[in-house]
Amino acid sequence: MKYGDLAIQRAAAEPLEKWPNQTDNAYVIHLEHPEFTALCPRSGYPDFGTIVVDYQPRDWVVELKAFKLYINAFRNESISHEQVVNAIADRLWSELAPAGIRVIGDFTRRGGVKTVITVCKGDRSRFEPYTAKVL
Repeated sequence: MKYGDLAIQRAAAEPLEKWPNQTDNAYVIHLEHPEFTALCPRSGYPDFGTIVVDYQPRDWVVELKAFKLYINAFRNESISHEQVVNAIADRLWSELAPAGIRVIGDFTRRGGVKTVITVCKGDRSRFEPYTAKVL
């Protein structure tokens, strides 16, 4: 197994690396991972999309490489759009304990159908409106 595959495997199984939040200011962190991929549980074909995360940290912020590796861990998973967005939101919510979080799965069209899934937890008043990526 290559070192990148091992890193992705660890990111899926171990707690995410995080850093102490070093400010008391209320602010929002915006993350985008434009190379999301997983497998359609019905067809087995690959699904592609962008994962967007907005969160207002309390004590912790996620380390960016750990976030990237965790998102990449879905590449061989058979999982629906709805399940993956909820799984990401639940994990970040439990591990980071932010004041609020929003996770958006903006998926590439399949069969002409555009899908955007949004999951919110906690205070979402500071999040900017999201505009879906349209071709």
